[in-house]
Amino acid sequence: MKPDSSVQELEATADRVPIAWSVAASTAQRLMRPGPVLPLAEAEATVARLRDFSVSAEAHVREVTGLGAGLPLYSGEVVDRPGWAQAAVVGLAALMDDALAGDDPSTLLGGVAAGSAGVQTGVVLAYLGSRVLGQYDPFGGEDGSGHLLLVAPNVVAARQALDVPAEDFEMWVCLHEATHRLQFNAVPWLRDHFASEVGSLLSSMDDTLAQVVVRLPELVRSARRRGAEGEPVGLMELLQSPEQRVRLDRLIALSTLLEGHADHVMDAAGPSVVPSVRRIRARFTARRRGGGVLDRVLRSVLGVEAKVRQYADGAQFTEQVVDAVGMAGFNEVWRSPETLPSRAEISRPSDWLDRVHG
Repeated sequence: MKPDSSVQELEATADRVPIAWSVAASTAQRLMRPGPVLPLAEAEATVARLRDFSVSAEAHVREVTGLGAGLPLYSGEVVDRPGWAQAAVVGLAALMDDALAGDDPSTLLGGVAAGSAGVQTGVVLAYLGSRVLGQYDPFGGEDGSGHLLLVAPNVVAARQALDVPAEDFEMWVCLHEATHRLQFNAVPWLRDHFASEVGSLLSSMDDTLAQVVVRLPELVRSARRRGAEGEPVGLMELLQSPEQRVRLDRLIALSTLLEGHADHVMDAAGPSVVPSVRRIRARFTARRRGGGVLDRVLRSVLGVEAKVRQYADGAQFTEQVVDAVGMAGFNEVWRSPETLPSRAEISRPSDWLDRVHG
């Protein structure tokens, strides 16, 4: 699949964000591994179920969270791996263009040229493209209002590896992504706040991304060492100045909240929605921690190991707050940016409870 006009049109953003997006898309699609092969009838049935579940899952999420009453329900789009990569490029370009509006991008990537940055982005997307089960992109879609994607071959591959019921696993995945869609659609300020936080971090990076290229061997060793010590971390965390670390901490706290809340909700929907939810969660958690040596190194370098930790920390924060003040009390996190938990409060929910509910 070649980049369509939506990617090519985004090349106009290269004067503001020096990444060749069409190069990123074509690189990702060229390097991406093929997905599992299914009989046509089974593949069509999987696609149809995922599309239907993307609607019914959000109805269940609204019942659990109390958010989104009266909002319209939309189905998600079921895609293959190259389709996900292309959509991811469009969403990334839209996010960065919006986040960096008005900034001078000339120093953002230091000496890394747009084409080289596009290749590097494509390599990362190719790696992630065989692992991402679904994604809600709040900046994607034709009108920029958001785009829920479900990557059918990855859902099938994961379900086969876990040996769990197909319909249960598909609904479970849809519950997670529908939660993300509801977070951004039911909280009016969240989309702009997220873009602002990303822009704040990127505008302070100077030549940080260029340093990744120059110092890659050293950073890989450092990431592996810290991972062995039980402290999963991505390369960007190893390169932060004190000012950048403050901004990164805010973004990590928000991402941890969003991912952990979605993980909590997908399990809280309960056996009536996903009868084998406990078995799926146990096997999926073990799978997240698995992988060969090379896979683990790549995950550490790309920050995937740190993201896995986010799911657990965010879910624990959500569970403890819901246990203490109920889901309505938890929903105070969505009142304003000031009521979002800090990274320290994610680890100590009692501090957030004292600040917001004390």
